[in-house]
Amino acid sequence: MGMSVLGTRALNRALLARQFLLRRVKDPPLDVIRRLCGMQAQAPFPPYFGLWARVHGFAPEDLSGLLLDRSVVRIALMRGTVHLVTAEDCLFLRPLVQPLLDRDLETNQAYAHALRQVDLPSLARHARAALDEEPRTGAELGKLLAEQHPGTPPAALAHAARGLLPLVQIPPRAVWGRSGRPTYATAERWLGRPLDSQAGLDELVRRYLAAFGPATVNDVQAWSGLTRLGEVVDRLRPRLKTFADEQGRELFDLPDAPRPEPETPAPPRFIAEFDNLLLSHADRSRVMSADARKRVFGVPNGVFPGTVLIDGFVRGTWKIAKTRDAATLDIEPYQRISKKDSAALVSAGARLLRFAAPERAPDVRLHELGKSAA
Repeated sequence: MGMSVLGTRALNRALLARQFLLRRVKDPPLDVIRRLCGMQAQAPFPPYFGLWARVHGFAPEDLSGLLLDRSVVRIALMRGTVHLVTAEDCLFLRPLVQPLLDRDLETNQAYAHALRQVDLPSLARHARAALDEEPRTGAELGKLLAEQHPGTPPAALAHAARGLLPLVQIPPRAVWGRSGRPTYATAERWLGRPLDSQAGLDELVRRYLAAFGPATVNDVQAWSGLTRLGEVVDRLRPRLKTFADEQGRELFDLPDAPRPEPETPAPPRFIAEFDNLLLSHADRSRVMSADARKRVFGVPNGVFPGTVLIDGFVRGTWKIAKTRDAATLDIEPYQRISKKDSAALVSAGARLLRFAAPERAPDVRLHELGKSAA
């Protein structure tokens, strides 16, 4: 007998359910961050909007407090990008992604050539000693390391330190309503605990499937940035459930993970910039069409916009602009939206503005198809 086939809508509803986007939850934000296996945090504030979309009654101070009490941290992890993760997941995940960070030091177009002659173990020791004294910005760290490694650009040395050591970005960076340059401390120093010496890829794959499955091996690799995970999935195969997608590719999943009916209603959602919902599969058709993908990933300067989900799929983008007295939410649709969905989207947009700028007069603008904001 062949494997059960999961169509695009079935995969979409499974993903939305695991991402808490079918229905908001009342769980503590710390638990949600853990169950999401972290949140993309390339920019400081998108995780606040990502949690607002998922957690009933979420307020900015709920996340700011977790950053300040060190329950969560921001650190380069999957795909070499900054993620917001629980303290425990920082210690668990950071050793597992070391191979991709090592690979970056050998191939990075901006820094690899400058680092070719650098004694990296020595550099790591010097960087750790400097950060044991006190947290430092990248510029400060690079300048100090250049004293020990003359002739190498400080920026390259600071980049190498980020790849060699588990460096977290500490507050006030990413605290709501505040600003600050990225300032680094080692995870061990900041959290007062060592990295997880027992961390294993089996658990990494299970955590991924819990948050993003059902998925192919290539999907897991696209999310993590790691390679050769087929060996890990084969080892786990007896404990996983298998399906096929409509192209015949083998999908893996946890047996008891939610897989809602394809026609389960999915309310309109505002998805944060850089959200892992759109970045964690090799094949992203479960959440956006080929045309939507070109639009989202075609934004100039590598800016990844906030997106709008209608019936579970990307149907446009959103952006908030603030003046001293007002906050405007501009919604740019990619295709026609029904009157019912339009009304729901405008209502949700008003709530989004009350979250993002409660002291300003809200203005939600759902633009006509093909007519962008001036």
